[in-house]
Amino acid sequence: MKLAGAQATRFFAKPEAGIAGLLIYGADAMRVALRRQEVITALVGPEGEAEMRLTRMPATDLRKDPAAALDGLKAHGFFPGPRVVFIEDATEALAGPITDALAEWQDGDASLIVTCGSLRATSKLRKAFEAHRRAYAVGLYDDPPTREEIEAALRAAGLEQISNEAHRDLDTLSRALDPGDFRQTVEKLGLYKRGDATPVTPLDVANCAPVTIEAALDDVIHASAEGRGNEIGPLIQKLGGQGVQAVALCIGATRHFRTLYAAACDPGGAAQGLSRAKPPVFGPRRDRMARQAQQWGVHKLQDALRELTTADLTLRSSSMAPQMAVMERTLLRLAVYANR
Repeated sequence: MKLAGAQATRFFAKPEAGIAGLLIYGADAMRVALRRQEVITALVGPEGEAEMRLTRMPATDLRKDPAAALDGLKAHGFFPGPRVVFIEDATEALAGPITDALAEWQDGDASLIVTCGSLRATSKLRKAFEAHRRAYAVGLYDDPPTREEIEAALRAAGLEQISNEAHRDLDTLSRALDPGDFRQTVEKLGLYKRGDATPVTPLDVANCAPVTIEAALDDVIHASAEGRGNEIGPLIQKLGGQGVQAVALCIGATRHFRTLYAAACDPGGAAQGLSRAKPPVFGPRRDRMARQAQQWGVHKLQDALRELTTADLTLRSSSMAPQMAVMERTLLRLAVYANR
């Protein structure tokens, strides 16, 4: 049987007992691994491997011994409970022994879980699992997670009370990160809120989201964007003492002002534009940058980007001017623009 969408999501979380097999395939190895881990845990429980009710079988071992899959399904362990035979990284070349084992499956045998990369619709593996009355096949693609999948991940992390704004940020974050990174972020958020009964806020999400800009760079760029020119000199000295190069500062400032420019141009408003950025901007930092975008406006931001492009060309040229001095002068000029 073929599963997709919400039906597949519910199956992964709570598979029916005594299934003959499950084929999970897709180009994204992380998505496949997360789903495989979820369904195996649901079938044999957290102690399944320790109780020897989970048999891991790499594809290379099955190539050497084609009968191993069927032997694994028929074997009986010392501990009672459901059993799983897991074949990892299978290919179409192993369709023969895998489909033979599936055809010989009977009630009471172990469940056969197989993971693969991308498979065509004509694949023998897909056809065998889709046609079997007690087996299932699920294809995983690079689509962003559904609301139901996000809700399931939040529940697994113990997060029940979430504000609407935090939900919006998590939805955006799920589309910007790889599945494994998003799962780790949600788990981190669960640990962060442990013992705290208040709803999850955008600030909580921002504190747990992956860091994208180094803090000291962020400080001097914000000072320039907000017209606080008196703070730029000391911050530049601090950066120089930390070994930060002028080119890195120029790249960071250019990225920041490009993000502001895109936000200022967004028809839905600056805040919505920042949520659509790559990577998206969250929490208080988003509110701060939205105010900057509104203060600058599209035309002044174009001027700022021209200034930064000129600075970048100077830094990469044969000019003998001290590079940090070039960047300090540029950021000071931007601070003056911000106050106009």
